[in-house]
Amino acid sequence: MNAATVDGVPVTVEEVDAREAQLRASRLASSLPRPNTSEGRQLRRWLTQLLVTERVVAAEARALGLSADEAPSEDDLLPDTVTRMEIGSVAASVLADPLARAVFARVTADVDVTAEDVAAYQQRNPLRFTDTDEIAAHLRGAARRRAFRRWLDARCAAVVELAPGYEHPGDPRQPDNTHRH
Repeated sequence: MNAATVDGVPVTVEEVDAREAQLRASRLASSLPRPNTSEGRQLRRWLTQLLVTERVVAAEARALGLSADEAPSEDDLLPDTVTRMEIGSVAASVLADPLARAVFARVTADVDVTAEDVAAYQQRNPLRFTDTDEIAAHLRGAARRRAFRRWLDARCAAVVELAPGYEHPGDPRQPDNTHRH
């Protein structure tokens, strides 16, 4: 049985089971929800998102002829907890892989900020940074993370099909969704 397909290639339920078993055997086990509960099913949906996203990124790396040698460090792309939350848990997890970071670098290579962006930020936040180069780096990093996330969302939307029960954890149509406004 398939949990999803990526460009027509199956991601099996067994792969989701294996990833869950690996996670449950790790030091994080005590913080995970119990299996076969609403939260446990949400964890499986999240793991499915991670698996399909890893495949999307790996396919892009192959298509672009990239190697892990071209990758920036994880700390360069995600220097703190705030940036990890900003890009989202699946994207942040995928970026632990150097090949994914090489894709990030290629996909966002043309993203930059203007002198006007830097000046406006400095005016709004006069005490945050003392150097305009620091401001530009901060804004550029945020802009690149947004661009990567948009690219990743678009690629996944184009090539990923999720099976019933493996919908995105935030999909309001699935029965375990608890995100309310």
